[in-house]
Amino acid sequence: MSAHLYLWYIFGLAAISGIFSLVISFMAASYLSKHGTKISYWNVRFRPLKYLKQYRELTIEENGKTGSLFYAWFVTISLFSVSIIFLIVLVLAGR
Repeated sequence: MSAHLYLWYIFGLAAISGIFSLVISFMAASYLSKHGTKISYWNVRFRPLKYLKQYRELTIEENGKTGSLFYAWFVTISLFSVSIIFLIVLVLAGR
């Protein structure tokens, strides 16, 4: 396979994981909103950790353990970060 095809695969992986992390952030904000927390959906995109921390605290308070959205967000944002770094390294190494 050509090197450009690998770059597109990694870019696609980064895009999909970035979109999923944003969707999970909105799902956690929606959960908080249903439980009485005032949510600014504009800020969810730029400060997801603030709302995910509140989500984690609320789910621990209710169930005694962290909700699954927190772990799902952590996995997707980690995958996004690693794939972006890998993509940058591949692009710079190709020059």
